Parts: sequence; structure tokens; C-alpha cells
Amino acid sequence: MVAALLGKKIGMTRVYTEDGVCVPVTVIQAGPCSVLQVKKTDSPDGYNAVQLGFEDVKPHRSTLPLIGHAGRAGTGPKRFISEIRMQDAPAAAAGDVWTVDLFTEAKTRFVDVIGTTKGRGYAGVMKRHGFGGQPGSHGTERKHRSPGGIGGMAGRGLGRCVKKGKRMAGQLGNARRTVKNQELVRVDKDNNLLLVRGSIPGPNGGYVIVRQAKTRS
Repeated sequence: MVAALLGKKIGMTRVYTEDGVCVPVTVIQAGPCSVLQVKKTDSPDGYNAVQLGFEDVKPHRSTLPLIGHAGRAGTGPKRFISEIRMQDAPAAAAGDVWTVDLFTEAKTRFVDVIGTTKGRGYAGVMKRHGFGGQPGSHGTERKHRSPGGIGGMAGRGLGRCVKKGKRMAGQLGNARRTVKNQELVRVDKDNNLLLVRGSIPGPNGGYVIVRQAKTRS
């Protein structure tokens, strides 16, 4: 079974190895997570997955369908719910509680972390895509940070319209991102914490999914 948990990004700190080397780490409060639903290929769902719920929420801040869905698993409504896909049929059952012990049992040294990046609002092409901007002289007036021409490739039989995927100004951030193969430095069973070396998407307090790395062990 793949080791995976839902959690919350707490912030950064440092730990020292036995050799006295200072290692910067990101602290993630991972679990405990309640198993809300188990899906298998031989069920009407048609695929293998485990639905996890993290962090209790007051019933009046949830909805009746979510309250009833969590009630069938013998728990209360959760603030953060997500599915973990699996290749093999999961051995878990609804109502089980997953903790950071999964990562200790899996003996994995690397994890993949999925989160939502910080929202930067509406940004221009220089900040969003790293454009160089227009010349600083030679008649350029109040257009130094503009993208320039956007109707290129019109003479190649592709028409005059702006092509799909053209890099232009727009919303920056607030997107789902996955960082792979981050080193798992330490597992704190008493406080349900994972100490991960590397950048984690999102702000402090943002919800993340931590899973065993797919390409490294």
C-alpha cells in the first residue's frame, strides 16, 4: 500500500544531523486522517482509491451531504477531503485512521507533496513569464513592460487570431502544483509531524497531500 496522508503546512525550522550539519526543513502536520470511503475496481466506482478526511470541522460549517457521508464511516465532517489513487486494491476499511506511522513502515526517504501555490493576483508578462520588456530608449514611451506583438505566425497559414496558449498577462499563482522527490528528514510520531527538506507549495496553514515518491524510494 502506498503511504499517503493529508496535512497542513506549518512553517519552517531546522534540525541537526548526528554530524552537526544544519538542515532546513518544512514542518507538515500530517494526519491523523480518517478513511471515509474505499473504492475498488470491482465496485461501481471502477478504480482503486482511498478517500481520506483531515481536520474536524463543526457540523454547522459543513453540509448535510458531507455530514452523512462522514457519518457512514463513523466519524464527523472533515475540512479537507481528497482521494489517493492506488494500483492495487486497498486493504483499508471505512473508519480506519491513518497516521504518520505509514511512512515509518514504508521506510521511504523521499516524498511527493501536492499543494496550491500562493495567489499573486493579476500580473503582467514580465512578472508572470519572465519577459524582458521593451527597450529602455529609442522612442519607447510608456510601453516598457508590455508584451509586444501578439499576432505572430499570421503569415504561416494560421490566421490573424491570437493562438491558444499564448503567454500573456493573467492570474499568477493559486494553482495546483506537485513537488517531487523531497527528502523526508524525520517523522515525529508523537506530534504527527513530517519534516521535509525542500520547498513546499502554498502558504503556512495551506493544505497539502503527502505521498510516497513514485520515482524514488
